[in-house]
Amino acid sequence: MTLLSAFGLFAVTAMLITYALEDKSSWLILAFAFACALGSIYGFLQGAWPFGLIEAVWAGVAVRRWWRKK
Repeated sequence: MTLLSAFGLFAVTAMLITYALEDKSSWLILAFAFACALGSIYGFLQGAWPFGLIEAVWAGVAVRRWWRKK
């Protein structure tokens, strides 16, 4: 496994965990946004720019949800 693959695995695992637990705290919504940003970076680094772009949008949506909830 390459370092880039490990980074991608970490990003999507963090997205899954924080999404599943985000009802517990508004801070987990922000953590989900951060994980989406990591997923976006991973997408761009591996050359899958559509994935990177969509994950960046998801990060923005999550930040907006966090802002409205807090």
